[in-house]
Amino acid sequence: MTESIVQLDHVSKTYGPVTAVDDVSLNIAPGEFVVLLGPSGSGKTTILSMIGGFTIPSSGTVTINGEDMTDTPPVTRPTVTVFQDYALFPHMTVSENVEFGLKMRKLAKGIRQQRTEQSLEIVGLAGFGDRGIHQLSGGQRQRVALARALAVEPAVLLLDEPLGALDLKIRHQMQDELVHLQKNLGVTFVHVTHDQEEAMAIADNIALINEGKIEDYGPPDRIYLRPATLFTARFMGESNIFEGTVKSSREGTVTVGTRIGDIAVSGEGSTGDRVYVSLRPEQICPVTESAEEMIDIGEVRIGEVIFQGTHRLCRVVNTADQTEKPIVFRLPAEQQPRTGDVMRLHAKSSHAVLLKK
Repeated sequence: MTESIVQLDHVSKTYGPVTAVDDVSLNIAPGEFVVLLGPSGSGKTTILSMIGGFTIPSSGTVTINGEDMTDTPPVTRPTVTVFQDYALFPHMTVSENVEFGLKMRKLAKGIRQQRTEQSLEIVGLAGFGDRGIHQLSGGQRQRVALARALAVEPAVLLLDEPLGALDLKIRHQMQDELVHLQKNLGVTFVHVTHDQEEAMAIADNIALINEGKIEDYGPPDRIYLRPATLFTARFMGESNIFEGTVKSSREGTVTVGTRIGDIAVSGEGSTGDRVYVSLRPEQICPVTESAEEMIDIGEVRIGEVIFQGTHRLCRVVNTADQTEKPIVFRLPAEQQPRTGDVMRLHAKSSHAVLLKK
């Protein structure tokens, strides 16, 4: 088993009658890039704050580098936090901002200057030391905040939605730079975001937080393609969820009766169980030829077509039950379906995921 650099053991945080974090246990390996993902108010920032020492757990323990840090103040922890607003000092130069944490640690001037220059070079801001913060773009300010954090050589770098204030193009660029930086330095990163695409682009593992609990945990591809819970399937991008009843179960495969017919899917269940079957839009496609182990979704009429650059998103208009959400699927950008077109759809049985509420 891989040794943990950060370990949360049955950690909870309550504010009066409100439970912000509810019995969370989490192990983070050295050199890992973990993303705490979830909707607003889910508890992800509170978890990060407890790792950083800004919030004391109501119960449970926080261990970092093998030492109990539950009640240890932030300044004496081997962690540094980069906040969403960067918390830069506007009256200081770039170098002075980066050097600030080193001064607080009472390091010698020569060491402070060396680390400041090295940190600015690492984040691509060599030669920017004498500039004022007001002279920088949003992306450059984010790099200064990173340089200041890296200068003190933390064992764990905590990032609280650091890309939220950037425009889309710069945000994507910074995502790539964060991953490159983390892999080159080997520092453990714990990053908070509510953006599913951002989480999948940067994480080694995603901890999906919902109502103060870890709803799902694992690599981005597993979280997206094989969600462990109904919440995960719905939160991680668009998904077609077919509610149904287990009609039979045999040798690890259940047959579920749904509004689009019977679906055979891997999993366990008892006859009569209410369950859900999830299929991503890109897993549904028009029938080109008959094939075994396919789910026959049936003939549909397209109600809406939205061009999204890499593909065209299509929504079906004629669902059998108008209270249900329309089926959504994707077609290559070069295809040009029109509203009202009729086609037959299917999906691979192996792509379907069985979920329980």
